[in-house]
Amino acid sequence: MVDYLLPLEARRAGERLLADHASEDPFAAAFKATRMPMIITNPKQDDNPIIFCNKAFNDLTGYSSDELIGRNCRLLQGERTDPQAVAKIRDAISAQTSVSVDILNYRKDGTQFWNALFVSPVWDDKGEVIYYFASQLDFTRIKDKEAELAEARNLAEEEVSRRTKDLRDALDAKTMLVHEVDHRVKNNLMTMASIVKLQERMTENETASATLKSVLNRIEALSTVHRKLFTFDNIARFDVADFAEDLVVNLTSQLKRTDINVTLDLSPVYVPADKASPLSLIVNELVGDAVRRGLGDSGGDIKVTVKRLNGHFLIQVADTTDPVEVDEEEQRFSQMLLETCARQVSAEIKREQNGRQTIVSVTLLVGHEKES
Repeated sequence: MVDYLLPLEARRAGERLLADHASEDPFAAAFKATRMPMIITNPKQDDNPIIFCNKAFNDLTGYSSDELIGRNCRLLQGERTDPQAVAKIRDAISAQTSVSVDILNYRKDGTQFWNALFVSPVWDDKGEVIYYFASQLDFTRIKDKEAELAEARNLAEEEVSRRTKDLRDALDAKTMLVHEVDHRVKNNLMTMASIVKLQERMTENETASATLKSVLNRIEALSTVHRKLFTFDNIARFDVADFAEDLVVNLTSQLKRTDINVTLDLSPVYVPADKASPLSLIVNELVGDAVRRGLGDSGGDIKVTVKRLNGHFLIQVADTTDPVEVDEEEQRFSQMLLETCARQVSAEIKREQNGRQTIVSVTLLVGHEKES
């Protein structure tokens, strides 16, 4: 068939289609008047050409009916049209099935528009496909909005990433600073401990020696706190149970007594770093009090408990021993230090005496720190 005859044949096919529908036919009237761009193609003609289009399609594409009739819809494709979308349409037509696809098309003047295309076969009474009906919807504005939103999202993600890095860098700097402070405090405490230890060795006064040993014991407890804070990855929290285990092990090893039986009931309990020092002194005073009341002389049993209990944090030291006379001044000072530290962390102290057994419990509320 000569090329110039193709539009003519297609036009005649369109005229025959309209002839089947009177002018007052709602189908024909709706097809022509609807604001949705629509076309009809004829698969029985070579290259499945357009045989009819409505005014909305002319307005969308910029092509007149004379320019469209007899041509395949691929004239709307261009450089950036997705080949996969084209293949999807081609495969659906080959399989005589409906297809819905979003495709980038081009108007007559070369401008792009995003087309929500729907193509469906029309069957006759014999079960043959006689037409393809296609509707279009220009959703370029929506696509542009999506692009704007995507760009805004990318910019937001970049900003979040930048700020996250700034915060991470600031946190790293803070961590290094706090570690440095803890390191210096630890070194200063060790220096103080060395001075007190040297003076204790040089003194010949038993009372002064005992007092210096008491001071040394508390300085070393604080030094242990800062050593652990310095070595922990998380500088914001402190494990009291870990400290209590070190304290008891060190104390019993220093006493070198085989008649002291130690039981530990410890679970990780993390507290904010600012509570580390008073809580460590509480543990130190409780254990030291048990030793002064008899463990250091006649031996016995000591149980140290650190764990969460009914929403509270419990520090408990229970000792069973034959009580001995203690230095009243040292005992008063220890009690005052214990009560002062308890007030700092809003803790309650409870003491129970049952024959040879003494139980001292310190309870306080703590935050929901992850125990891991």
